[in-house]
Amino acid sequence: MANPFRTSNPALNEKAFRGEVTLGGEAMTLQGTVNKTGLLLLCVVATSAWTWGLAQSPTPGAATPWMIGGLLGGMVTALVTIFKRSWAPITAPLYALLEGFALGGISAFFERSYHGIAIQAVGLTFGVLFVMLFAYKTGVIRATERFKLGVIAATGGIAVFYLVVMLLGFFHVNVGILYGGSWWAIAFSLFVVVIAALNLVLDFDMIETGVRMGAPKYMEWYGAFGLMVTLIWLYLEILRLLANSRRR
Repeated sequence: MANPFRTSNPALNEKAFRGEVTLGGEAMTLQGTVNKTGLLLLCVVATSAWTWGLAQSPTPGAATPWMIGGLLGGMVTALVTIFKRSWAPITAPLYALLEGFALGGISAFFERSYHGIAIQAVGLTFGVLFVMLFAYKTGVIRATERFKLGVIAATGGIAVFYLVVMLLGFFHVNVGILYGGSWWAIAFSLFVVVIAALNLVLDFDMIETGVRMGAPKYMEWYGAFGLMVTLIWLYLEILRLLANSRRR
């Protein structure tokens, strides 16, 4: 395909697989990617349990350095993985471990205000994953060019909006549409959740493309990493949507 931005997930766009065709050796498989995705999920759960425990302890502030370190370290590791795909067997698990530190603390923060919200968000995230996978495999949702462009445009718009909100935050300007109990805040949260879910379809399509193109074995780790990026985003957006709903 001519368009290099086949998926809005930077870890799984067409450039990720272009030129990654194996010459001899083992090739990427779908089952191998699924297995490695499961391993990355276990890494996230392991470290998130650590910061969850710290945040629920009598000194919840002890989790803050782990959260900040996880966020910053995860960002750096993600960038390294995107630009050095052959390092994915090492950097993908490291990314999952670091993100787990951040997710555990963030989840505990929400849990203190809204009891039971974390397990609800986890359940909904996996529910959305399986529904989107079913819809993709059965052809209910097809990754057509128009579909891809629409999801990419919406994802890019959300990213720009979040960047503007972050910059406004430095000037102590609060944007209530992100965190609030108004119908506008809930509607916006729901919209972002839908876009994050649709990104899963693009990720499924690109993983299948890698398998079809005969990408080398280490690309299984890279494909799993790209899927984790979307799943983590989806979880955080569902968490925020539930929090906004409970504020009403």
